[in-house]
Amino acid sequence: MMGAQDKADITRHCKILDTLMMARERHPGQRNSLDALCKRYGVDNSGRELHGALLDSEILADVYLAMTGGQTSLSLAGNASDGNGSAEGSGNRGSEIRRLPADRKPCRIIRASESELAEHEVRMTTIAKATGAPALWVQMLEAGAQASS
Repeated sequence: MMGAQDKADITRHCKILDTLMMARERHPGQRNSLDALCKRYGVDNSGRELHGALLDSEILADVYLAMTGGQTSLSLAGNASDGNGSAEGSGNRGSEIRRLPADRKPCRIIRASESELAEHEVRMTTIAKATGAPALWVQMLEAGAQASS
């Protein structure tokens, strides 16, 4: 049994969203079970024969993305049809890009130091050796560099 000192308030470490509460606010008076939300948002849950935490969490991630009306996939590649990351055809349902005000204070840019860059390269090399391939974004950068030359 955990002692009281081990039970840290999780909200101090991360943000928690109650997706059921969100669904009830967006769809009052309707069924808001995971199956009902999948049907409403067109999320494939055909592999959900039994309730399993891992599969349910993956399905819920897709439902959340659809429910919040923005990004509808978790991919670095952008739109699979054009590969350029545009929102066109990506399921954004005509949502507008929200622009920042022109008179806003500019963001402060903090660049990595030489030692941080060196540590990063060591880490990337370690990961590439362990996995047998460079990180996904490194592969994408290399492919983009080859395509432009």
